[in-house]
Amino acid sequence: MRIMISAGGTGGGVYPALAVAGALRRLYDDLTLTFVGARGDMARDLVRRADVRFDGYHEVLAGPLHGIPRRGQIVSAAKIALGIVQSLILAIRLRPQALFLTGGWVGFPMAVACRLLRRPIVIYVPDIEPGLTLKLLGRYFAHTIAATVPETAAFFPGKRVVTTGYPLRPEILGASREAGTRALGLDPARKTLLVFGGSRGSRSINTAMAQVAPALLADGAQIVHISGQLDWETVQAQHAALSDEQRTHYQIHAFLPDIGGAFAAADLVVSRAGAATLAEYPELALPAILVPYPWAWRYQKVNADWLAERGAALRLDDERLGEELLPTVRALFGDGERLAAMRAAMAALRRSDGAENIAQLLVGQTER
Repeated sequence: MRIMISAGGTGGGVYPALAVAGALRRLYDDLTLTFVGARGDMARDLVRRADVRFDGYHEVLAGPLHGIPRRGQIVSAAKIALGIVQSLILAIRLRPQALFLTGGWVGFPMAVACRLLRRPIVIYVPDIEPGLTLKLLGRYFAHTIAATVPETAAFFPGKRVVTTGYPLRPEILGASREAGTRALGLDPARKTLLVFGGSRGSRSINTAMAQVAPALLADGAQIVHISGQLDWETVQAQHAALSDEQRTHYQIHAFLPDIGGAFAAADLVVSRAGAATLAEYPELALPAILVPYPWAWRYQKVNADWLAERGAALRLDDERLGEELLPTVRALFGDGERLAAMRAAMAALRRSDGAENIAQLLVGQTER
């Protein structure tokens, strides 16, 4: 059985692909698994660090066509054209029985190649509303579309859409509050606020935290702030300006390998609203204040609203973050019943079997 996986762009596309790859390895012995990324993409490092064995890692040319200047679009179009030729040669040589795509422009040349060779293509849509690449690939290339939630089916009329759930990473599935609290050296008697701007960081969230951290610490909260590399030097300087007592209860990290432990240990998280929030926060029953990224299409707003409508999160728009973050956190930390209700609502959305469901869906395609 030969399965090819292709993903890239951001961790939001690569991490689900790696989770599915891990499930395939656990469930099936007779399996050849290859990964295809875009040349120069971040996927290379994530795949190499992952605890998943691939039989091969390959790269082809690809590039974005949307949201960039005209000259960049011309360059990307040339890269994609060459990438299609590379993908076709790769697919002919490796003979995959199914192709799995989760996001990133690298999916387009791979999808064209496998469509020409009549190989089944399964696409996973992490967000509720698909991005442009996945929308195009899903409508014109996919045999089957896997989705986190049923609402995604509305964006693919006439296509086979299977609600599988989100493929969670092992570090999320294995996390516990006790272990996370111990590993981070947190005080179990204090409310814990986790601040997380995603793998690349969020300047607006980092800036807002610099303003509100002293007041929250004075209230008796403790903070775990994962800033990303974007503003790491600035965050370090702001942290150094606090008193010794304040720094005792305010941790800063550019990157935290045990993110699952941090999610499990927290009482509340302030973060963007990427696709992973639809599954990782429910898995660990973590109430959230979600701040959708404002400079992209509405995917994160749709995700945030979906959780907010179910009572599991609050949406706070980026432009109002400076004014509303402190009173919003204080209101939740001061209302134990409301915070418990949000935790219960988040837990009610838990679905832990997404990776296994997609793995079985893929294997079913190879048997067509």
